[in-house]
Amino acid sequence: MINDVNGQQVGQNHAQTNGVADPALPPNIYQQPMEAAIMEARQQTQCHIYNYESQWRCYAMGYSWRADMPFRFALGSFIEDKVNKVEIVQLSTANHKFIQRQVFDHQYPPTKIMWIPDREGHRHDLLATSGEHLRIWKVDMENGRTDIRAELKNIKQSEYASPLPSFDWNIDNPNVLGTCSIDTTCTIWDLEKETIKAQLIAHDKEVYDISFAAGVDCFASAGADGSIRQFDMRNLEHSTIVYESKEQAPFVRVAWNRSTTCYLACIMMNSNKVLIMDIRYPVSPILAVSYTHLRAHETSLHLVCRLLLEKKKKKKK
Repeated sequence: MINDVNGQQVGQNHAQTNGVADPALPPNIYQQPMEAAIMEARQQTQCHIYNYESQWRCYAMGYSWRADMPFRFALGSFIEDKVNKVEIVQLSTANHKFIQRQVFDHQYPPTKIMWIPDREGHRHDLLATSGEHLRIWKVDMENGRTDIRAELKNIKQSEYASPLPSFDWNIDNPNVLGTCSIDTTCTIWDLEKETIKAQLIAHDKEVYDISFAAGVDCFASAGADGSIRQFDMRNLEHSTIVYESKEQAPFVRVAWNRSTTCYLACIMMNSNKVLIMDIRYPVSPILAVSYTHLRAHETSLHLVCRLLLEKKKKKKK
């Protein structure tokens, strides 16, 4: 039995008699079958998955931070040619479909795409891409155009530059951006001055990824030498090897936990597991999570991108 607000007992027979709702109870409680009420509640809380199918094979993707530009992302093509494409796609509130808002050319496939971490929209609407150089783009959504703002090269005196596998934007200071290169270096950029703040040899082999921790000083890098290293920009002469694989298998991705600087996640090359480690106890990872179930969805001609972490399973020969 259940007590009502007046302390009186309310039972099933008291609540409903011959399908007529009790006038003493709030309306609409017994005016529809229980199954219909459950279905309506599920529909109200149901998550929707929206698909977008690009006309090019896709590789890099970056989701927008800005609150006034919801459900917007940039998508980079993977074309075996010098001229590639970057699409800016946004969810239409009219028909609830992703539509292409802009598209512009990009030299070679972009290895990574990121929007400036500016949720309030106080700064210019900027987009960064990495490839053979770091490029900063200024996006004008109203006029439907995107212009190159800066092209930042690690080595100015050389015509050729080592490719940049990845980069990261400092969330706490959007004026700072870090890149990693296959020439074993990491470079920290001052975007306002478009100059290098610091450049260091981070690993013995290629550096495949870089990630800033919460704050403005620390970042981590993943290298082909099989190590994850931590750096402090206040003292770049020294670094800390957070973890080193016994097989010296290359690390290709690294990411900080944004809530605490104690935890790092990383991925080895040709591995289907995400290693999560506590840098206070760097001897071995505390957890290994498989992500093979988060896979890409591929048609015969195109790659369909979903807003999920994705990894394609290797097809058996």
